[in-house]
Amino acid sequence: MGEPLLDLYYAPTPNGWKITIALEEMGLPYNVVPVDLLRGDQFSDDFLKISPNGRMPALIDRSTHPPVTVFESGAILIYLAQKTGLFYPKTPADHTCTLEWLFWQAGGLGPMAGQLSHFVNYASVISPNTDHSYSLNRYRAEYRRLLGVMEKQLEKHSHLATEEYTVADMAAYPWVVPAKRFGIKLEQEFPRTSKWAKMLAKRPAVHKGLRVQKETTRDVKKADPEQLQKLFNVTPKL
Repeated sequence: MGEPLLDLYYAPTPNGWKITIALEEMGLPYNVVPVDLLRGDQFSDDFLKISPNGRMPALIDRSTHPPVTVFESGAILIYLAQKTGLFYPKTPADHTCTLEWLFWQAGGLGPMAGQLSHFVNYASVISPNTDHSYSLNRYRAEYRRLLGVMEKQLEKHSHLATEEYTVADMAAYPWVVPAKRFGIKLEQEFPRTSKWAKMLAKRPAVHKGLRVQKETTRDVKKADPEQLQKLFNVTPKL
């Protein structure tokens, strides 16, 4: 067997996990190209040629001529699903529903959970003398609302978009994982979502995808001002 022809530019965050989960589920061999967010790798000239928005993950598929580059996690999931024919329903209704919930995650759950994560984990480090309670409460309320949308959807079937497990589940799951750390009592408040999350957690590929380069995770609270500036594009108020 030759070397893998998929290069994944990756850091161990929820957006990165979406793609490692998908690659593991699809059985696709891949190379991990680490993106050190505290070092500012995401803003290097070479990376911006692949991901103009300066965000990981990004993918290069060298099995094609010329190679295909893909940025944005939702686009990567669609690309991989189309490439393999896996986890992407074929019937028009289920196909459309999968796209709807994938876009829901990309436009709602992910961004709002990301903002909540910022104020739960990082804002007090960047600006310790600032009252962040309004922002924290605002994003927690929106995250809770989105989990409620998900809870209602899961009344219909066992997975998010359809009865089948799809890329929409792979996209949403990593942003449900930190619910407890975000102050949400998932099992009590959103029992169907909790059941769904526990079901996905038992999948070997999900478990493996979440552990890719886990040992490289760094504590941002120990980062210096220069690293924080690179990570968030702000000047810390220390």
